[in-house]
Amino acid sequence: MSWIEAVILGLVQGLTEFLPISSSAHLRIVGEFLPSAADPGAAFTAITQIGTELAVLIYFWKDITRIIAQWCRALSGKVPHSDPDVRMGWLIILGSLPIAILGLLLEDWIDTEFRSLWVTATMLIVFAILLALADRFGRQRKPLEQLTVRDGILYGFAQALALIPGVSRSGGTITMGLALGYAREAAARYAFLLAVPAVFASGFYKLFKSVGDPTTAGPYGMGETLLATLIAFAVGYAVTAWLMRFITQNSFMPFVWYRIALGLGLYVMLGTGLISA
Repeated sequence: MSWIEAVILGLVQGLTEFLPISSSAHLRIVGEFLPSAADPGAAFTAITQIGTELAVLIYFWKDITRIIAQWCRALSGKVPHSDPDVRMGWLIILGSLPIAILGLLLEDWIDTEFRSLWVTATMLIVFAILLALADRFGRQRKPLEQLTVRDGILYGFAQALALIPGVSRSGGTITMGLALGYAREAAARYAFLLAVPAVFASGFYKLFKSVGDPTTAGPYGMGETLLATLIAFAVGYAVTAWLMRFITQNSFMPFVWYRIALGLGLYVMLGTGLISA
């Protein structure tokens, strides 16, 4: 049965990682309704995110390899540091620092207190409202080329909020981008690029930690976790391609209403004792 659960959770991870609805919240909630009725755990969540981030790596392969190549050339003096790709490389590094530092400092809370479903429900609703306000009142004019150091760091702190299930990595960073006046596609593109180093670092850190100490891996073994990761990769690629097309012509409001409905539904299930926090 644990293998079937891994398939289900892999599908959930792939479907929800890049949508601004919080994949960690969905894994946490769905886990309560599976036969094991257990929280998949922060380690399982982080490791399966490697799969979805591989999908981003492939989808944005040309952008990522170009940025890395230009950044390396700049270090050797072959390209000026004012080059847009070089600037983007530095901005991604700077934007990754907040989640790296806070992730290590708050690791115990991330693995325990932050995973309370009461917290998840609250974050789903609060950040739905923030996303709605940013989508409605953000100017949505600036292209990604106008990204500044200040904005890159603010993006980074928004991404760090995703350490709390219910916030959503893409939701937090996209909300910040829209609030800062960037176009929907630009906000989403930088959110995806910024997630690459953070997700790989977190995922492999949890993977190595789980191999060294199996008691930290949660209810699923390494085989089930890897299966879920592979499924998340395949599904995640399709979702990434769909979302980038969707936001060119549509607002984020469908995701806002979904988050609010899920958060309220979660409050009801917790209040009636249907599931445990």
